Amino acid sequence: MTGHVHGTDVDVSRDLLGAIGGVPTPPTDMVVDATNVEKWFGKLHVLRDVSLTVKRQEVVVVLGPSGSGKTTFIRCVNHLEKIQSGRIFVNGHLIGYRDVNGKLVEDKEANIARQRQEIGMVFQRFNLFPHKTALENIIEAPIQVRGTPKDEAIEMGRALLTRVGLAAKEGSYPSQLSGGQQQRVAIARALAMKPALMLFDEPTSALDPEMIGEVLEVMKELAREGMTMIVVTHEMGFAKEVADRVVMMDDGVVVEEGTPEHFFSNPTHERTKSFLSKIL
Repeated sequence: MTGHVHGTDVDVSRDLLGAIGGVPTPPTDMVVDATNVEKWFGKLHVLRDVSLTVKRQEVVVVLGPSGSGKTTFIRCVNHLEKIQSGRIFVNGHLIGYRDVNGKLVEDKEANIARQRQEIGMVFQRFNLFPHKTALENIIEAPIQVRGTPKDEAIEMGRALLTRVGLAAKEGSYPSQLSGGQQQRVAIARALAMKPALMLFDEPTSALDPEMIGEVLEVMKELAREGMTMIVVTHEMGFAKEVADRVVMMDDGVVVEEGTPEHFFSNPTHERTKSFLSKIL
């Protein structure tokens, strides 16, 4: 998708994704490498020996019933939740911890913050600053965190708003935008940090049905451009059309994973068959 900025043609998508997050590309093609992840909330065992890999430019859709651990898992990928054991690497970096003689020791907040710059996250709720315009929401982190010059950030922010179909809304406040528009601003805000990985936590679940399509369309476009994505969603059409791999979670365990063709046409696990029979 090409946007027009200051009278020149700018291939916005290539600008956004070309540098894969503006960080040195590690020698591995693996963006996410999670092994044997365990997570407890008190006595509740939420993630049980979860392992998952995501390659560069791969789209992995995570499905499962409520309470299956899907959201907790992707929050652990961003270290918004702490894990009790296992390891999660993103872009070759151990996330949230240092490995000291085989034991996890939580890293310094400054290091964790630096790691999070490589990971964009879009939540169910849009979490926009209500007192800032759409454009101000997008440029805040690049200026404050990455030290991007304001003029450069504004140009990038406008390009991103064009990218998500909201060029005319740069001066609008969140309260003046529909839910779908707010979520598209939230996606643009995440992209502004040029992440190597985008996490989506049920990004359409808080939207009215007629607004879901506009958000999914932006996500489909990102996938076509090669953004590495983990998407927790109940949108089966999106999973069938866009996913390279579909992962089924239940009761904190990865029950099954495979291509959309395998997953929807010929699932092997009884739990997967039962889940699909209820929702399709």
